[in-house]
Amino acid sequence: MDVFITKLNEDNVSQIRPIDDSFLVDSILIFTLADRQYTYTLEPIASCEKRYSDDPYGDAADGNYGDDMEHPDRAIYLAFADRRFAGLIQLKRNWNNYALVEDIKVDRAYRRHGIGRRLIEQAKLWAAAGHMPGLMLETQNNNVKACRFYESCGFVIGGVDFHVYKGIDPDSGEAAVYWYYFLNE
Repeated sequence: MDVFITKLNEDNVSQIRPIDDSFLVDSILIFTLADRQYTYTLEPIASCEKRYSDDPYGDAADGNYGDDMEHPDRAIYLAFADRRFAGLIQLKRNWNNYALVEDIKVDRAYRRHGIGRRLIEQAKLWAAAGHMPGLMLETQNNNVKACRFYESCGFVIGGVDFHVYKGIDPDSGEAAVYWYYFLNE
């Protein structure tokens, strides 16, 4: 599979297509904090399928990427596999000077081909070029495959928030997991 990553621009913005961002939820991360380091175990739960595209509050829910093309503290990189749109990563310089991964998604049909890793590597290059200390992102404790992926890319857990999703759903059992990658370590 021929994969290439390119920065979003006027010439390729029309190639962005809807992405099947669904994933299986069948376990959650259970956290332990000791000596300022998080570890986790997995707890099985009833399985279901989740997709962020169903979330009206999700990152880049409106698909309007035009403002990010010209902004010096923002970037979007597109991934193509065999010249077909396969995924993207949306970045911005955050208030704390980290490169915030606002969104990363790879279409289900193109997963397990290294595309997500290539997008993360591109984000690291963008952050380094902008003299940022690293990357940060947020995912949920029920997106176990994503959590393991970020860990395999060198990210560490910087924090867990059990209340952030309760504003949307008071009964939500999801926890936000904040991951960090440090460029100079």
